[in-house]
Amino acid sequence: MAYDLEEQEQIDEFKAWWKKHGNMVTNIVLAALVAYSVWQGYQYFQSKKAVEASALYQELTVTDITKTADIKTKSATLMEDFSGTPYAGRAAVFAAKANFAANDSKSAKSQLEWAIKNAKETAVQAIASLQLAEILYDEKSYDEAAKVLAAISDKGFEGLKFNLQGDVLLAQGKNAEAKKAFENALTHLDEKGRMHQYTQQKLESLGV
Repeated sequence: MAYDLEEQEQIDEFKAWWKKHGNMVTNIVLAALVAYSVWQGYQYFQSKKAVEASALYQELTVTDITKTADIKTKSATLMEDFSGTPYAGRAAVFAAKANFAANDSKSAKSQLEWAIKNAKETAVQAIASLQLAEILYDEKSYDEAAKVLAAISDKGFEGLKFNLQGDVLLAQGKNAEAKKAFENALTHLDEKGRMHQYTQQKLESLGV
């Protein structure tokens, strides 16, 4: 094919540019393709892990709560091999419930502490914190319970958080502070719920 002078000049300029920059452009394109392939592989891997974790968690939740050995095995797998998924934190809370029911509060506390630190959902962290604080309260470890409660950041659990804080403060003989905690709890609890009524009764028993 014949080219006119202007076209030939443009071709020559492109050839010169390509000779100078062609390797760099090729490397950039290859790097982009590799990065895209890696990203696609990572997304597939994450999706596959999430599906596997979901299936294992479903198995866990239908396990008889008295079968603590099975629950321990399944929850440990989720916590160790699927820690990057939301199901790991949920599994830790489920296992803690089973262990507590089996009078193994030490294991229950350990699993709740793991969930507080590693759960991917703030709601699960809050639930674990409330359950751990409840155990510590029952053990009369009031300072530790107060510390756990103070760290709860999920606003959806403030009613329960303040209610339990009130119980802890009351047990410590800090009646004025307990009253304030119960008052705060009432502003966050459902007015038609049983917890609101129960908290109101505790507040009234303090002379309010």
